[in-house]
Amino acid sequence: MTAPRPPIRVAVLGATGAVGQTFVRLLQGHPWFEIAEVAASERSAGKRYDQVTRWIEGDLPPAVAGLTVKPCDPAAVESPIVFSALDSNVAGEVEAAFAAAGRLVLSNAKNYRMEPDVPLVIPEVNADHLGLLDAQRARRGWSGGIVTNANCASTMAAVALAPLHAAFGARRVFVATMQAVSGAGYPGVPSLDILGNVIPYIGDEEPKIEREMQKMLGVLAGGAVQGAPFVVSAHANRVAVENGHTVCLSVEFERAPSLDDAARVLRAWTGASVVRGLPSAPESPLHLFDQDDRPQPRRDAMRGGGMTVSVGRLRADPLFHLKFVAMGHNTIRGAAGGSILNAELLVKTGRVGAA
Repeated sequence: MTAPRPPIRVAVLGATGAVGQTFVRLLQGHPWFEIAEVAASERSAGKRYDQVTRWIEGDLPPAVAGLTVKPCDPAAVESPIVFSALDSNVAGEVEAAFAAAGRLVLSNAKNYRMEPDVPLVIPEVNADHLGLLDAQRARRGWSGGIVTNANCASTMAAVALAPLHAAFGARRVFVATMQAVSGAGYPGVPSLDILGNVIPYIGDEEPKIEREMQKMLGVLAGGAVQGAPFVVSAHANRVAVENGHTVCLSVEFERAPSLDDAARVLRAWTGASVVRGLPSAPESPLHLFDQDDRPQPRRDAMRGGGMTVSVGRLRADPLFHLKFVAMGHNTIRGAAGGSILNAELLVKTGRVGAA
């Protein structure tokens, strides 16, 4: 697709935090989007971005460093596309205000994910769910809208399961996660809590995984998503890994696949055709390893620029049918990168144009 001319102006809400910084970093040099505005809390508003941001990774982009931080208010932020890295404590009202003011909000927060008229999108998996925007606008009277991406662990599991569910029909899914510390934001988990340790609890994580996978792998019909007819049981654990969430899955299917058939399905899957060629789309959204000891976060989290989900250890399960491991970069594919890809899909499908 030809890049919009001129580039579309975008804003980042919650720009000083860890996910907000990832948005800023990934949007630098983007062929379609230009960061025109950054916004954060009232205590940062009115100051230069570089004065209020403790930059975490690499160098702060000069083009953004001198921007004046604005309040998270649609009266102050004019860009037609708004990437929200806001905490769920404040995201609900703020994101709704932007949507009501005609902006398209790409949200990482949990607040609207399970609302029946809000798309919960992984473009390769369920690009057609963007059709919910029509119902959302009609129901809420918004001229803009909210599109969400999933919890980061849910994203890795859903990408890995999507082709298998389409081919064989998942019935029961058992999930155990090993989640990186970067998923807790910055400064995140205290070092004396996580070093040499595993924390077997992440607040609200397990219910999110159990709910979101059904919605993402559901079917859009009649202006609503009918959830996928499988049940999910999840365990969520925080581990001493910097980036990359690892998810171990055991799955029972309606039609029991052989290992060869399952591997063939995983290798052949390229996701929805509408996503191909988008600037942030990886060449392969899913990569299947044959090696016994892969995927590994240190080696594989940045595959496909952090947008590829790696799958390995595919084998028979004595309780269910198959078990396997999925891993992906939690702050790129599972957060900011996923939202940017959603925005690119909105542009490609004609739901937003140049400012």
